[in-house]
Amino acid sequence: MGAESFLHNQEKGLIEVAPLAYMRGRTLDNAYIILDEAQNTTPAQMKMFLTRIGFGSKVIITGDKTQKDLPSGAVSGLDVAMKVLGKIDDIGFCNLTSNDVVRHPLVQKIVQAYDDYEKKTTPKQPAKEKTHRLRDFKYHK
Repeated sequence: MGAESFLHNQEKGLIEVAPLAYMRGRTLDNAYIILDEAQNTTPAQMKMFLTRIGFGSKVIITGDKTQKDLPSGAVSGLDVAMKVLGKIDDIGFCNLTSNDVVRHPLVQKIVQAYDDYEKKTTPKQPAKEKTHRLRDFKYHK
């Protein structure tokens, strides 16, 4: 959707862009709802957001677990949601890798270099039972 189409639909009230804090107390029926940068939510914010889903709505939540801007030691609402909701049949998770980066080729190399570095520097933890199930999603470039 181009900028002109977006503005036209926003003026007609078909599209709304709202800060997360403005979601409290609302129920969003028959809506397509997107929460971007979800890695920066707190668990309480994520729960509040998820409980706004109304009848006929679809929700997409995006976030990069490697790029949190939360204070040191703070828990990400996205991380908690993935653990809590991983076994619900109507919820799916799609984890992307550096191969899915659709930007300048140098960005792919940067993401891969950080992945490799973090694998080397992160202490290994004993294997645990999976906390969530991954489903097969097709990613179209």
